[in-house]
Amino acid sequence: MKSLGHLRVLDLTRVLAGPWCTQLLADLGAEVIKIERPRSGDDTRHWGPPYLKDATGNETSESAYYLSANRGKQSVTLDISTTDGQELVRKLAAQCDVVVENYKVGQLSKYGLGYAALAAINPKLIYCSITGFGQTGPHRNRPGYDFIMQGVGGFMSITGERDDRPGGGPQKAGVAVSDLMTGMYSTVAILAAVTHRDRTGEGQYIDMALYDVMIAMLANMNMNYLTSGKAPQRAGNAHANIVPYQVFAAADGHIVVTVGNDSQFIKFCEVAGVPRLAADARYRRNADRVRNREALIAALDPILRARPVASWVEQLDAAGVPCGPINDIAHALADPQVAARGLRIDLAHALAGTVPMVANPIKLSATPPVYELPPPMLGEHTASVLRTYAGVDEAQLSELMSRGVV
Repeated sequence: MKSLGHLRVLDLTRVLAGPWCTQLLADLGAEVIKIERPRSGDDTRHWGPPYLKDATGNETSESAYYLSANRGKQSVTLDISTTDGQELVRKLAAQCDVVVENYKVGQLSKYGLGYAALAAINPKLIYCSITGFGQTGPHRNRPGYDFIMQGVGGFMSITGERDDRPGGGPQKAGVAVSDLMTGMYSTVAILAAVTHRDRTGEGQYIDMALYDVMIAMLANMNMNYLTSGKAPQRAGNAHANIVPYQVFAAADGHIVVTVGNDSQFIKFCEVAGVPRLAADARYRRNADRVRNREALIAALDPILRARPVASWVEQLDAAGVPCGPINDIAHALADPQVAARGLRIDLAHALAGTVPMVANPIKLSATPPVYELPPPMLGEHTASVLRTYAGVDEAQLSELMSRGVV
């Protein structure tokens, strides 16, 4: 039994937000048919190096970026700008439960592949559009990239060091947060629509926007502004509402200390050998520590620098004070917790033998994620999918290939 084994998804997306959504659906058991441009495919196929290496250490054609978001899918190459290509998409959509697309606003409607056209063929269809700014509003026709969203959505105004500090200035996140979160929100929306359809038999349209998600995911920072009228500013690695809750330099590296309440602060001060700070009226309560942040951090900084990271982690862990080292990705993936949680997997791959991947973090007791297909090679499943779901025979397939439709 697979959680979503009853669903077939037509994936008309590329790059990250859409593919992240459809990969999650595939991990949960949905059959995902990814439509790619003939000869070139998803843009991210060319976003390298690095590329996957084969058993002899030679690079294959498969970029790491593409591999990260396309596990579990079948790749069909199809030129949807052609009349025949559009007809094939309509035939596939008639056999699918969900369509996910991230074309410019109105572009698929020009091809006769918008929601209205496909819903007329398949009234139960759930159709999810992902764009930069959504289907409505004054910015709807503007191109939308994650980097832009991090800027215009307010995220970069609170990310990075303060302007008056070394290295100060706005900073983007190390991964495309609005893309990834839009993929996650889109998955939730699709599953909500599936539940609605199960109850009513009705499909529906989903309008997802990176901009909307970027705004929404600011969470408590939004509320800090809405309740105070003051826009939050960059605070580097510090927390706007909790102190001490930041990165400190230790003797041989850096450590994250996250003192979440007053009792933890007392324990932290005991480990640090400065119980007087916990007794100081300026620092007894978190609200006091926030108001006197600069003085407290100035007092703590030389204390943290006096011991190595491992010593701090060992002693603070023992005292029940949340903390942790700052690992690079190599160290993070080598942590025994990763192995214990099954977060590293290897899938069979035609070009490389195996492809290393990070597993889906969802843990379901009865219907766990499945990994039956590696990220597909370009057009790997064109013939089988078109035969099965579009009724294309060998002669028709050869003719379509000769004209570059597939």
